[in-house]
Amino acid sequence: MALSVLHVAQPVVGGVPRYLGPLLGDQRERGFDVMVCCSPSGDVALEAATAGVPMIPWAATRSPGPRVVAETVRLARIIAKARPDVVHLHSSKAGMAGRLALRGRHPTVFQPHGWSFEAVEGSLRRVVVGWERAAARWVDALVCVSEAERERGEAVGIEAPWAVIPTGIDLRAFPAATEDGRAAARTTLGVTGDRLVVCIGRLAPAKGQDVLLDAWPRVSAAVPGAELVLVGDGPERADLQRLAGDGVRLVGERDDVQTWLAAADVVAVPSRWEAMSLVMLEAMSTARSVVATDVGGVREALGDGSSAVVPVGDRTALADALVRRLLDPQLAAREGEAARRKAEQSYDAPRAAAEIAAVYERVR
Repeated sequence: MALSVLHVAQPVVGGVPRYLGPLLGDQRERGFDVMVCCSPSGDVALEAATAGVPMIPWAATRSPGPRVVAETVRLARIIAKARPDVVHLHSSKAGMAGRLALRGRHPTVFQPHGWSFEAVEGSLRRVVVGWERAAARWVDALVCVSEAERERGEAVGIEAPWAVIPTGIDLRAFPAATEDGRAAARTTLGVTGDRLVVCIGRLAPAKGQDVLLDAWPRVSAAVPGAELVLVGDGPERADLQRLAGDGVRLVGERDDVQTWLAAADVVAVPSRWEAMSLVMLEAMSTARSVVATDVGGVREALGDGSSAVVPVGDRTALADALVRRLLDPQLAAREGEAARRKAEQSYDAPRAAAEIAAVYERVR
């Protein structure tokens, strides 16, 4: 009989749905009986529909709160009715409800997509760390997308059956862009400036766009006429719009991410915390120089010679790294070529999907 897998996802926007899209398609091609449990509104449901995978509605909020008990009860009923061979929980909220619902009684894979304790401080952080330590006993595999993510978990005392499987992306969907490709993309997007920095992601504190906007006047002073474009939407949009000065545009949520990457001279990834930035990997695949903060997985992904890694929150270091690459297109081009090679070697989606399938076979 075909292996049956139930993916449970919350949140349903941002990196999780983009991660799930290729994985769902691969698992269908393998002949798995795949289902997705999530909110019917959001990008996960769209990815499921695109892959031809049944979606089971699960009403759950993004953040923990008083509704967790009712959400957990509903999820337990869904899992009991679906009777999958393996339950794959994506991100902290689904990981909380799913582990409470199952408590080790069913083959369970948990994938944090970034640790929940990274987003909080003080006494709340201690509570969240304590939860993750306790809940780790209810999983058969805890999948991290980088060695750095696993090390962060181990550093706070989480003991788990680890599996480190680097995020995979569809390299065909993000081909290396040539100079002609850059010019064509800029024409398509109506970009008129000579130098372009692109930052793509949910407009939220985790992604650090406010630090990038604080750094931008220093970039503008050194590279007159440089343009910064923020692609994405989220709760911080109004505040970021107020911070945006000359040479900065917020263009909202877009479905032409590949075109924006192709148009860029440099891609900025100023995150405060991250498991493994999909945008960074997509920029690497597109052969673009990347300036990223030193968060989970960045150094592993970029390696040596394929862009710059700067301290988290350091607007001066961020600005100076951007300026250097905007003023030296040959450097940016060399870094982009090295980034593409690294993406081909380590971050191809079929390889990642095969490793996930092997985890399922091990825990079922």
